[in-house]
Amino acid sequence: MLIVPGVLFHQPGPHVDLLRAAGFEIRYPRRPEMSTEAETIEALDGIDATIAGSEPYNERVLAAAPRLRVVSRAGVGVDRIDLDAVTRHGVVVAITPAGNHEAVAEHTMAMLLSLARSLVSQNRSVRQGQWSRVPLAPLRGKTLGLVGLGRIGRSVAVRAAAFRMNLLACEQAPDVEFSRRHAIELVDLDALLARADFVSLHVPLTDETRGLVNRATLARMKPGSYLVNTARGGLVVESDLLAALESGHLAGAGLDVFAVEPTPADNPLLRLENVLVTPHMGGVDTQSNEDMAIQSAGNIVDLVTGRWPDGCVVNAAVKQVWSQRRRLVALAEVMS
Repeated sequence: MLIVPGVLFHQPGPHVDLLRAAGFEIRYPRRPEMSTEAETIEALDGIDATIAGSEPYNERVLAAAPRLRVVSRAGVGVDRIDLDAVTRHGVVVAITPAGNHEAVAEHTMAMLLSLARSLVSQNRSVRQGQWSRVPLAPLRGKTLGLVGLGRIGRSVAVRAAAFRMNLLACEQAPDVEFSRRHAIELVDLDALLARADFVSLHVPLTDETRGLVNRATLARMKPGSYLVNTARGGLVVESDLLAALESGHLAGAGLDVFAVEPTPADNPLLRLENVLVTPHMGGVDTQSNEDMAIQSAGNIVDLVTGRWPDGCVVNAAVKQVWSQRRRLVALAEVMS
């Protein structure tokens, strides 16, 4: 059993107790947050299941790890997992949908407030001996456009409503009752971009959403609006965002994620005063870490003890193969 995420690196906790009680020997990679294919292949030698971080699971990795049966993500993103490949290899991929959505929502609101109230620049200017009291932008009465209304988007919506923001959302399969109850107007992407003072991204990174925010979509955003991305860096074409910020078309951006992570120190977005950045910390706080660790460990224990963790398995097509394998293992144990 391999535990990869850096926040869980050699950390005791209920997740470790749960796995050891199920009979697993706990191992860790050579270093926390391994990310390369070579490191992943080395660490998976003799491993049956992983609590996964951001390491890749592709055809080459899976071919080198024949014992691997479960990849349980401490989180919800699966953009570094080749779902076709893991399904072909009979590997179950599980996520922790209830683990960090509130943490991401809190981080999103922190970015919205910081951008609107110019907190970073005000803090710096006061420390430099300045005392500039220029009126700032409110959140109340402004329009927030949520691109994606899943667990995270809905969590942001209820928090933004408490600040008396007007809410728009673009979602392929919306919860209509939730939207009605919280006065969220469901619109298409073009309408959202044209009307929102703040646009916040809450969709997964897929072939369809990669580069969703590009020169064309940025041009359709309301002049003087803000972009916040706490989802995945690949949703945004960074060079196009840079141009929109430098031209003044956008007033600012809050970025917790980048196309390449860690983002290089020479990323030109980091030079801009109107860009607020954090190191992919949106879903990371002490409570969410514990919740994700427990749920990811629980997914593994459920699977090896014959329970299917409904709502957590991403590649449900592997269920039949998994059930057949379990029956064969049980038969072999009886015959032995």
